[in-house]
Amino acid sequence: MTGAEEMSLTIERVVAGGDGLARQDGLVVFVPRTLEGERVRATVRLRGRLARGELVAVEEASPVRVAAPCVHYEQDECGGCQLQHASYDEQLRIKGALVAEAFRRIARRDLPAPPVQAAPHAWRYRQKLTLALRRGASGWFAGLRAHHDPAAVFSLRDCLITSEGVVKVWHDVIAASAFLPDATELRGAVRTLGDERFAFHLEGGHAWPAAERFLSVVPGLEAVWWTPERGRRVRVAARNADLHHGSTFVQVNADVELVLRDDVVSRVKAHAPAHVIDAFAGQGHLAVQLDGLGMRVTAIEVDRDAARQAALALEPPSTVVAARVEHVLARALPADVVVLNPPRTGLHADICEVLDGEHQRLRAIVYVSCDPATLARDVSRLTRWRVASVVCFDMFPHTAHVETVCELVPEAA
Repeated sequence: MTGAEEMSLTIERVVAGGDGLARQDGLVVFVPRTLEGERVRATVRLRGRLARGELVAVEEASPVRVAAPCVHYEQDECGGCQLQHASYDEQLRIKGALVAEAFRRIARRDLPAPPVQAAPHAWRYRQKLTLALRRGASGWFAGLRAHHDPAAVFSLRDCLITSEGVVKVWHDVIAASAFLPDATELRGAVRTLGDERFAFHLEGGHAWPAAERFLSVVPGLEAVWWTPERGRRVRVAARNADLHHGSTFVQVNADVELVLRDDVVSRVKAHAPAHVIDAFAGQGHLAVQLDGLGMRVTAIEVDRDAARQAALALEPPSTVVAARVEHVLARALPADVVVLNPPRTGLHADICEVLDGEHQRLRAIVYVSCDPATLARDVSRLTRWRVASVVCFDMFPHTAHVETVCELVPEAA
């Protein structure tokens, strides 16, 4: 095939990333916004040995297809969500199947599709929203990228999976855009600090002389952080000089985070540990909960602002180590249980090697993952450990992302 060709395709299943997969004359085609069993027409273009399809029409719809409530989902082909066209129950089924498929394909471990616990609120759950900022003919606008063209940014009016407070602050940010750095492209994030207070983090630009003025004219903002081009993140303005944590990582879905954390705590408690290592500890919420149950916790976190918050909350003999996990894990051992909650890229190979060497002393590893593929890859590296349980939590409704808790025990256990 050359160029673009319109084809009639039958979708076999939804794969990682949320696209439907179809096969036609030996060609594997990925078609966004489609569901298992559907017959669709799509404009197909070759990309290497695979092909990408752009949905033209749904000829035979799945019974679980629904109308997407967000105007941006179809009108602007927003890439922020991938599954708004599926019923919520179908979204949960898809996510469980994706986790099982990753374990089979990457970890070479067969397991049934794990249960996926539904979110208490499927809409307005996001407490942080990152947008691309572009300077157009009529001034600055902020938006998300189209799923079919990462370079295309549309002006966002609303985001139905994001809290109304965060969306309102974003509109206020654009209203104050005269005080942004002199640039053509920027990237920003608004996140909640609670009690209708918010923080803003801007990336890009070479100079920002009006940062304090920007803060003063945006209602609700408590602090502003800035990462200039080829520079480090700094706090450039704040209403409260003691506020240090507004730029550290937080889970975007606070309700599901609490449920997931309680699940992790119960899994850790089941192994009756005296010493727990909480790797990638963030601001220490899990470490504090475990510490309160009488366990000694060593929390490891590379972000110094987050590590400082954790250290203020923990009671001796629990401690915080501000460093990369792969650099200090071996020195923090021995322990009874290790909790892992890495970023989407997963674990450094050195961490897996250290944990494999501890299989005779460690009782369990509890691995919290936001990416089934990197979780499965890391489990494949832990050759002396077996999967005791896997459960998923819908931290990100209407997207193809899923949070997974994988409990591992020594192979001989």
